[in-house]
Amino acid sequence: MILVADSGSSKTDWMAYSPNQILSFSTQGINPYFVNAHDVVKILSKNKEIAPYATAVKEVYFFGSGCSSPDKHEIISNGLSAFFTKAFISVDHDLIGSAYATCGDKKGLACILGTGSNISYYDGKSVHDGKHGLGYVLGDEGSGTYFGKKILLSFLYQTMPADLCEAFAKAYEVNKDIVIENIYQKPLPNSYLAGFSRFMKAHQSHPFIQQVLHDGFQEFIDTNVKDYKSYRSLDCNFVGSIAYYYQDELRATFAANHIKVGKILQKPIEGIFDYILKREGITLQMS
Repeated sequence: MILVADSGSSKTDWMAYSPNQILSFSTQGINPYFVNAHDVVKILSKNKEIAPYATAVKEVYFFGSGCSSPDKHEIISNGLSAFFTKAFISVDHDLIGSAYATCGDKKGLACILGTGSNISYYDGKSVHDGKHGLGYVLGDEGSGTYFGKKILLSFLYQTMPADLCEAFAKAYEVNKDIVIENIYQKPLPNSYLAGFSRFMKAHQSHPFIQQVLHDGFQEFIDTNVKDYKSYRSLDCNFVGSIAYYYQDELRATFAANHIKVGKILQKPIEGIFDYILKREGITLQMS
């Protein structure tokens, strides 16, 4: 059995292949900045869909947020090896998986706009490391965490329009003490902040939300995309829920900057899965 995973900070999507079946399931996010090897084992052990196949899995290809350095690779690899005891384990950054899913064998910019954000140049074979992906404290422009923080701050600072303030207060139990406790004392503060970005969907047409979206995507362009000299000649491809659900605003902002937008995928797992199987010489028989 071959197992492929695409993991962000909030959620991990998995697909498994064997000659007799294909499985799809999800678990909580597995980011080495927020979990350790023991946590990885606990997360997988709780999943009834994959636990029975722990010894049947022979290859694991894991693409995850935060897996950009050898020490972070090791955290995830150790956890996966402890659970899938008979498997070859490969751990790579989620940007590589995103490039496989959106670019295939073509050159392009591979962008992530989910809980966090990142960007890289893909030459058709390899992802070139950049200086971005600084996380939710220093970076993550245009991400769920970024937008969630903007929305939350506008409510707390009372700069949000009155009609939106009323709707926000009904949707969330929020005050200064609750927010500080969740951000500074509880685990996964980035996912907590990203949760507030969902408020934008129900009020997407509101001029205030439209401006927030435009400003966030423009900041992603100015900080990330324009850092690549050839950005006007390349397609910008995207994965992630923010890019997917707000693609009209994203496309409009990119068009205003004369930048081409290529594929936009909510979840890259199927594209990564297909890429890995083809690389392994496996052709799926469609019924």
